[in-house]
Amino acid sequence: MLQRQGFPGNRTNMRALVPSSIRRPFAAYSHGVEVPAGARLVLASGQLGIAPDDTIPEGAEAQAELCFQAIRAILAEAGMEPRDIVRINAFVTDRAHMAGYMAARDRFVASPPPASTLVIVSGFTRPEFKVEVEVTAARVD
Repeated sequence: MLQRQGFPGNRTNMRALVPSSIRRPFAAYSHGVEVPAGARLVLASGQLGIAPDDTIPEGAEAQAELCFQAIRAILAEAGMEPRDIVRINAFVTDRAHMAGYMAARDRFVASPPPASTLVIVSGFTRPEFKVEVEVTAARVD
């Protein structure tokens, strides 16, 4: 049986899809998210952990925080909020960075959480980058 949970406080009527016939998610994400017809979409490019003054924190969690701050600003530019995110794609350069990234993500996402993918990659454009995050958001006005 498919469990469908609406996103509380989300004006889009999106639904988290968590089929009971498959294993529950490993962390704070939904297996799928249904977006209703007529929703506006925002697709944000991958954001890196770099501050407006070009500083790059050492730790993955601090870099992830900057990624999510940038995403919050991009969504605001479109009249959206983090609760409108339906999918997160994240990339880290080492398994050791997963916990820091996930801590920052868990503070950022609404409940039920969006669909999410986390991939370990060999690197980014500069070696000091440890995390990159891109999102898709949707809202019915």
